[in-house]
Amino acid sequence: MTKRDEAPVGAPCWIDLLTSDADRAKHFYGELLGWTADEGVEEYGGYFTFFKDGLRIAGGMPNDGSQGQPDVWTVYLASADAQATTDAAAAHGGRVDLPPMPIPPDLGSMAVLADPGQGTIGVWQPGSHKGFQVYAEPGTPSWFELHTRDYEASVAFYRDVFGWDTHVASDVPDFRYTTLGEDDAALAGIMDASAMLPEGAPAVWSIYFQVEDADKALARVVELGGSVVRPPEPTPYGRLAQAADTTGVHFKLVQP
Repeated sequence: MTKRDEAPVGAPCWIDLLTSDADRAKHFYGELLGWTADEGVEEYGGYFTFFKDGLRIAGGMPNDGSQGQPDVWTVYLASADAQATTDAAAAHGGRVDLPPMPIPPDLGSMAVLADPGQGTIGVWQPGSHKGFQVYAEPGTPSWFELHTRDYEASVAFYRDVFGWDTHVASDVPDFRYTTLGEDDAALAGIMDASAMLPEGAPAVWSIYFQVEDADKALARVVELGGSVVRPPEPTPYGRLAQAADTTGVHFKLVQP
């Protein structure tokens, strides 16, 4: 099992789901990925935690529609200083959507930013809450990827704001890709999605959940009330598929 006490600065360290149907989400991800969930904390807006084999894996927040935001998964990157990261984002072409705020009693501090391609990214400065405790195993998040039309500006943003050690994985016209870290030590990626995203579309972060069998997992998605966005296909990185949960939130599946 790939456990981690604390993520390196700049690396994905937490994910959470904004959902308009928390009960269905808990059932869906529980049945699909083997997660359990707690009841949530009323004073924190009903925020709840998903667990995998007793280890903290993700969060969830009920979406009552009052903020006008769609249901979505959000990726958080680790920061040693959320305020400094937020200041750097504003200075490097980003936008501050939620200034740093402490999460009591001493869990950490969070912020929400938008990068130059308008992709939403969370910031997490850990306190006692260090983020997800296991990854890159079946039923857990295993890869995190930004699809953007503003490729070069986005690579510079994550390097300058989050301190990414960037490595060019591919630089041919139909596949431009940069990673945080290199080869087997890579932790996340940025893809030039100019040919995939419509003009004016905001960038989007994708979460890949590892599964033992992508075809069976996708069939289970449908049985649970979700839908197929892209059927499984073989790639050099594994068998990949894209799905949506019961309220339409997209995520990806990877069978290594």
